[in-house]
Amino acid sequence: MPGYEVTETRLRCVLPFEAVPGEVPLLRRAAVRQLSRWGMPAAAGEAELLVTELATNVIKHVGEGATATLILEWCGEVLRLEVHDKSRAEPKLRAAGCDEECGRGLHLLAAVAVDWGTVLTAAGKAVWCEIPSGAGRACRRIERAVDVLERYQTVGGAALGLSGRGREAGLEESAVELIADLLHWTAARGNDPDHILDRAQMHYEAEVDAA
Repeated sequence: MPGYEVTETRLRCVLPFEAVPGEVPLLRRAAVRQLSRWGMPAAAGEAELLVTELATNVIKHVGEGATATLILEWCGEVLRLEVHDKSRAEPKLRAAGCDEECGRGLHLLAAVAVDWGTVLTAAGKAVWCEIPSGAGRACRRIERAVDVLERYQTVGGAALGLSGRGREAGLEESAVELIADLLHWTAARGNDPDHILDRAQMHYEAEVDAA
């Protein structure tokens, strides 16, 4: 029987949870604690956001009270998050401009993660995403930010096709609008926008100091 050899360090954590709103912050904290144990505190901010979206997706589209499982897996320079549930209905990334109920959370998932997808399993399905966890993280962040801001301009109806200083000014204005929208999103979910900004600044400074 042919086999294969795993040459990279692979760490895995399995966290079962019940799909109810009160479980989501507990799941986030459990994920952050695990990443700290693995020596990956810089990835915690993105992981918290992704865990929230993945778990909330189960509540909304599978049903409150459903049983699900979060899996964290760190292999090399990639952190992979998977949420398994018992529904075989795959989520769809729909056109920009729709409301939150038709897949806005998936747009956020696609914007934050470097890759994501769904896979059917014997018991239902898994929604997964991946984020970088090591070298090249800052460069990936910048590339991802430009991609998100350009797509955000399209959604907002901003002028496209600019170059030079015009393009930079457009991206800067889009960054301000995107941050403002994210703060509205944060407040709508019952969180403190100032606390979120402070945490984002802390993550930024930690990554700059580590570079």
